Amino acid sequence: MQIRRFFFDKITGFWMVAALVTILLLPVIIGIGLYMKASPIVSQQLFFHLIFSSKWAPSLGEFGFWPFIAGSLYVTFLSFLFTAPVCLLSAIYLTQFSTKQLIRVMHPVIDVLAGLPSVIYGVWGILVIVPFVSRIMAPFFNTTSSGYSILAGGIVLAVMCIPYTLNMLIEVFNTVPKGLREASLSLGATFWELVKHVVIRGNYPGIISAYGLGIAKAFGETIAVMMVVGNVVKISGNPFDAAYPLPALIANNYGEMLSIPMYDSALMFAAFLLLIIILIINLFFRYLIHKTKRQ
Repeated sequence: MQIRRFFFDKITGFWMVAALVTILLLPVIIGIGLYMKASPIVSQQLFFHLIFSSKWAPSLGEFGFWPFIAGSLYVTFLSFLFTAPVCLLSAIYLTQFSTKQLIRVMHPVIDVLAGLPSVIYGVWGILVIVPFVSRIMAPFFNTTSSGYSILAGGIVLAVMCIPYTLNMLIEVFNTVPKGLREASLSLGATFWELVKHVVIRGNYPGIISAYGLGIAKAFGETIAVMMVVGNVVKISGNPFDAAYPLPALIANNYGEMLSIPMYDSALMFAAFLLLIIILIINLFFRYLIHKTKRQ
């Protein structure tokens, strides 16, 4: 009996370690595969020239990825501006002020929103957000826009990321021990001081982690953003102008790669850039979490 138990323990431990190693190796394997496919274009042009060049003319052999990187960063930044306060305030209200009946209603709603396919958000963006931007927002700021713009992409992306980030913030705020709340109130703190100094300040690492994962998810979203952002290769600081994010470049042009030399390698390089940028975003937020934990 003891030999059988020892045997099964060894088998179970082996599969656990194998699963962990597989998860750890997956990003490395994906990165190596993408780099190998992108190596032809990297060998012909300088790495930093590919990243920071703004000229995109595949038929002439010009592959400048800066407009796509800038478009992705701009749309993601706008979505974060819309998402961050809404998610933080909603999570505070749901965990600290709302009734249990409202929480029971909100959890299924958040889960449904998180589970909707991105194409549904894209269609909703075309039907609602694009006309809203072109007919209301643009005239309000004394400008014109077709509606297919960075702003429309940022709004749709924010709506997509809200349930994802909100769920994480709710879980973070629910981890505050009940005894810590009672101790704070017993020392004379008001309920808002309890929320501000115990719930929020005590959970800075969790809040940063939730926002970091939300930004990384937003940066890689494809279909919904592609449907409303305009897909024009240009660099502009005007949110009412169109843009062309990196994921949309890959999704839109992958079928054309066989007809133009080096296009296959260029699109694989775009995917490799996407992987690197998301890795940098995650490392940056891990650093912020480490610093806040030390403080």
